[in-house]
Parts: sequence; structure tokens; C-alpha cells
Amino acid sequence: MWTFECDGEIRESDRQEAHKYTWEAGITQFAKRLLARTDAEVRTSTRVESLRRADGAWTATDTDGRDHGPFDALLLTPPAPQAADLLAATAWPGGEAGALADLRGAAEAVEFRTIRTVVLHYEFELDVPWYAVVNTDKQHEVGWLSREECKRGHVPEGETLLIAQMSPEWSTARYDDPMAAAADDAAALVAELVGDDRLTGPDWVDDQGWRYALPEDGIDPEADAVERARAAGLFVAGDWVAGRGRVHEALWNGVDAGEAIDASL
Repeated sequence: MWTFECDGEIRESDRQEAHKYTWEAGITQFAKRLLARTDAEVRTSTRVESLRRADGAWTATDTDGRDHGPFDALLLTPPAPQAADLLAATAWPGGEAGALADLRGAAEAVEFRTIRTVVLHYEFELDVPWYAVVNTDKQHEVGWLSREECKRGHVPEGETLLIAQMSPEWSTARYDDPMAAAADDAAALVAELVGDDRLTGPDWVDDQGWRYALPEDGIDPEADAVERARAAGLFVAGDWVAGRGRVHEALWNGVDAGEAIDASL
């Protein structure tokens, strides 16, 4: 992995070499393989709109008005702004109203960076000495650029697939732009960065946006509001609780929450 700054000059990194791992079938294997080791029932098509606590248990109501529960404990893992909205729609009659308000306030205070990722495919092989380049001074429109063909089995031989994660500023400004327009702009920036005009004309493009991609901060997992909510069976977890937008941080924060639920029950 090499680096560049606002001047767009790509340089060999002086960082100590480190190895990072993924699966040939994609990073979602991480969650799938964890769940495969459990007997948990997973439902992925229910959008919860509100929560309420009554008679010592929690009930979740979905957007179709159906109730789910009662549950001994609830774990909220959406990004902080969405968790705050759900907490705002939580009824806790006679309960710890102060703890609920404080927990919502803590979630609302966590700011996120928005990232729009553009995928650019070419029917030729890119001849460069790096797998990825990263913008170290956070002053370029391209935040990260990587070559998916370096991952075994991901891209046919002789082709190039670039993953361009655009800067939070660019992503916020262009988040709702049509994909074709955003991809044209991203491809031009990538071509200038790499120094190869051929990259202005990908033969196909795709994109993925994360409005709440990277938390700027976290919350204190031992804060009074968190502890009081936990005592009533309401838990939160995620990278925004840990305070760093990293998969392993979210994982271990979730493990901590799971152990706390286990202990509480």
C-alpha cells in the first residue's frame, strides 16, 4: 500500500509492512461464519420503527404495525443517528426516562463521515507497483484507491477493477448524484491521480454509499446512562460505541455487549 497527499503524487510508503486478510468470497463471510457457529434465528426483513418496555420486558413494533416480543433484552446496532431515532421512538413508562434521554443524547453527539465508493472496471491490466494507495493528509477528493484484481479469484486475468473510496467532503456533496455522473467525475480524478488517461473511460461502473460510514468519536461504554439502560435490558453496540470505524472494533464491542447480556440474564 502506497500513499499520496493533496498534490496527488503517489509515493512508496514508509510505513512498516503489515498483512491484512479477507475471504475470497468477500468480507461478508466474516458475519456468515460467525452466525454459522450459533443456533441463533436471524430475520433480516423486518424494519423496527419503535420500542416499548412494559411488565419488565421489551416489545419491538415494525413499520407494518406488527409487534415482536416480548424480549428480556434488546441490542441496538444501527449507526448512532439511526439508533438515536429509535431511542426517540422508545416508550418506557415509569422507567428510567433520564437514562433513555441521556443515551439518546450520547448517540446524537456521535458524528459520522459519509463515504461514497465508486467501482470502475477496465478491459486491460493496470501496470503499477501497488495494491492500493491511501490519501494521508485527507486533502484529496480520492481517499482510497485499490485494485480488486490483486485478490485471487475476484477479477478475470488481464482486467482491472478499481475500488475508489471518495473523500467525505466529495461523498457528501455528490452522495445523491446519479451514478453515471458521479462515476465520470470519480474516474477523471482517478485517472489524474494514477497518471493514466485511459482510466477516464471505464467500460462499466457501480457504486455503494454509506451515509454513516466512519464514526468520528464514540461513547463511554461505562457511562451512567449506558449502565442504567443495560440494567433494564437495553444495550447498544457497534463501531460508534467503540469510537473507531474498524470491523474488528465493532466485533469486539459486540462480543462485550453479548457477554453483558449473558451476565444480565
